[in-house]
Amino acid sequence: MQEFLQTYLKNDPAAKSAFEVFFLYPGPKAIALHRIAHWMHIGNVPFLPRFISECARILTGIEIHPGAAIGKNLFIDHGMGVVIGETAIIEDNVSMYHGVTLGAHAKCQLNDRRHPHIQSGVILGAGAKVLGCITVGHNAKVGANAVVIDDVKDDTTVVGIPAKPVGGK
Repeated sequence: MQEFLQTYLKNDPAAKSAFEVFFLYPGPKAIALHRIAHWMHIGNVPFLPRFISECARILTGIEIHPGAAIGKNLFIDHGMGVVIGETAIIEDNVSMYHGVTLGAHAKCQLNDRRHPHIQSGVILGAGAKVLGCITVGHNAKVGANAVVIDDVKDDTTVVGIPAKPVGGK
């Protein structure tokens, strides 16, 4: 739990203490409840994982399906309107801002995966929509309100609708 709270203290200059983050920030609550729901989901517990995720959505404004796989140190700043789909994969040290959607795309399914794979170190700007069974590469940046429907290479910044690279190696 301490490592989890340190992620917020490190990434949010407005955070004054671990106590404040624990009690007043929606991201840690949503992620903690997701971890419980996910554990039950992979254990094939009926109903309860979805009920927990629904309670978390009502409490925090952040909707994370119990099937989503989330690594360490996910930082969700503000969080209202964040949606993370069932088959999404989020690796370690990812940052996302309010209104981000990791959603399915009707024409995309890859080995039962319908949602994006977000690799380590990615930053997802406010309102970004990342759709389908695509991969956003290590340390990539997705600009605010971008709509990403194709893979993003490592260390690349994408912006626009549809998102196009504007930087990187």
